[in-house]
Amino acid sequence: MQRDELAAWLRLSLNPSLGPQAARKLLAAFGLPQQVLAQTDTVLAQVLDAGRINALRKDPPGHEAVLESTLAWLAQDPAGREVLTLADPDYPATLLQTDDPPLMLYRMGRLGAMPERALAVVGSRNPTPQGLQNARRFSRAFAEAGVTVVSGLALGIDGAAHQGALDGAAPDAVATIAVVGTGLDRVYPKQHLQLAHHIAERGMIVSEYPIGTPPLPANFPRRNRLISALGQGTLVVEAALQSGSLITARFAAEQGKEVFAIPGSIHSPHARGCHALLRQGAKLVESAQDVLEDLRLVLPAAPSPHAGEEAEGEDALLEALGFDPMGLDAIIARTGIPAPLLQARLLELELAGDVARLPGGLFQRQAKA
Repeated sequence: MQRDELAAWLRLSLNPSLGPQAARKLLAAFGLPQQVLAQTDTVLAQVLDAGRINALRKDPPGHEAVLESTLAWLAQDPAGREVLTLADPDYPATLLQTDDPPLMLYRMGRLGAMPERALAVVGSRNPTPQGLQNARRFSRAFAEAGVTVVSGLALGIDGAAHQGALDGAAPDAVATIAVVGTGLDRVYPKQHLQLAHHIAERGMIVSEYPIGTPPLPANFPRRNRLISALGQGTLVVEAALQSGSLITARFAAEQGKEVFAIPGSIHSPHARGCHALLRQGAKLVESAQDVLEDLRLVLPAAPSPHAGEEAEGEDALLEALGFDPMGLDAIIARTGIPAPLLQARLLELELAGDVARLPGGLFQRQAKA
């Protein structure tokens, strides 16, 4: 993109007095931003009021600095970074079909057309060990089936979903797409710096926010509409009732996409968001195969086992423990095993990955991968 063209697009997208809806009306009426800016006030009055026309004649705050920062960011890796606009042929069709497509989309990583076979996987930032395991296992199965996993690079379920996709994807595939709420010149949260580098190498990082944008709280709920739009469906792995992942699920439903949810313990607050979605009509899933079959996607190999599926001849303690969090006294009462022997056995199971130790002295059985 040439400097003048980029400058014109930024004039529209950065103008706080204009707004994306009015900007899209201008583009629909007059064509590209340079053509919009060339119109007389009399012509613009067919679309805008006088106040917005006056605002359009001025450079938005910080316009020149953002322009220079964007050009410098692009120059650092011309083959792996780009800015897409509504006028670009590679602009994702699924975003064009939404009510509020971004005027500009910043991308880095494996560029080209957005993968059509894609699923959004989202969930809690403070998940249980079982939730993390489910997110990673399901996402790996999706990637093994040639399906790109879309998520938000947040702590918890998002990070596990990205990592699972990286584990399972073919070397030449777009393994996963991270849709972020900052400019692409920074990584948030900082704990995911290394993960972000891996995603940029084997997938794609996307943002609608200009270079230099910090992690403002309002940006993250808004970016969720892009996560849901880029997937053929949205899987919520684990979520509390106030989880931001429920916003993503709502966007998915509004966009006519399928919403899937993994059920959990009735005693766990981390499962209440998923249970609420199930009551509202989301589809209950126990395996990656459930999602893939519903969306008419096919696994190349045998399906992953159901979450929580038990093997024959399993440990009697595991059978007694079940999948709900349980304290030591309750386990003793259920099994009759003396406390010292029980603690030693629980430690063995924890080291083997069959049991997780939770806060408050609770233990929870983990589903087999």
